[in-house]
Amino acid sequence: MFEGFENRLAVVTGASSGIGLATVDRLLASGARVLAMSRTMGELDSLQSRYGDTLEWMKGDVTQSADLGALSERAHQMGPVDFLVPNAGIAELANGLEVSAFERQWAVNGAGALNTLSIMRERLAKSASVVFIGTFLSQVTFPGLAAYIASKTALKAHARTLAVELAASGIRINIVSPGPTATAIWSSLGLPEDQLSAVAGRVNQRLLPGCFLEPAAIADAIMFLLSPAARGIYGQDLIVDNGYTLQ
Repeated sequence: MFEGFENRLAVVTGASSGIGLATVDRLLASGARVLAMSRTMGELDSLQSRYGDTLEWMKGDVTQSADLGALSERAHQMGPVDFLVPNAGIAELANGLEVSAFERQWAVNGAGALNTLSIMRERLAKSASVVFIGTFLSQVTFPGLAAYIASKTALKAHARTLAVELAASGIRINIVSPGPTATAIWSSLGLPEDQLSAVAGRVNQRLLPGCFLEPAAIADAIMFLLSPAARGIYGQDLIVDNGYTLQ
């Protein structure tokens, strides 16, 4: 489906559902070998039955250094890592003054992603490509999600600087910032179903096609930035949001 992935090794965290799962699917369909990590296997079992041993899954949590260490060791056994997608992320509604909410979300969305790259650094191939996951909300605001937005925006700033620092080593770093996407993270915010539907309705009014994105649309953007087709792109934030931030 995408060129330049055949028999190369990709590592994806937060891989069991949503954008992570869709990215694993795209990678496998394009001929890559994938080492996936998530807290549960989730829907990865269906991909494993389809693609066999080209997909390997490890149980792990990106906030746990021992789990990241195990991931790094397994990657070392499988060969140089050509593609890295630190996708694991969480979101929760909280008052903007609730600092603990930022700490909880930064632990996964920011520190978890950065520690994934840090511990995998020595496993990366010379021409490796890394894509972090940001958010379209870095461009706008959304009451109740200040901590989530802050964690992702800080990650973006860090990633852009890392893109400069690691470029001399042949490593390319970019960011994909998804807009409203039909994933489990949306329903995990804790709103009652009627309120969730009302919010979704208001969001849809700002989306040019009038509907949420599917995870596959985000995965396609990730695949592009990972691929040799994006070889001249460094430190960019690709916003995929069905036009939300245009209005």
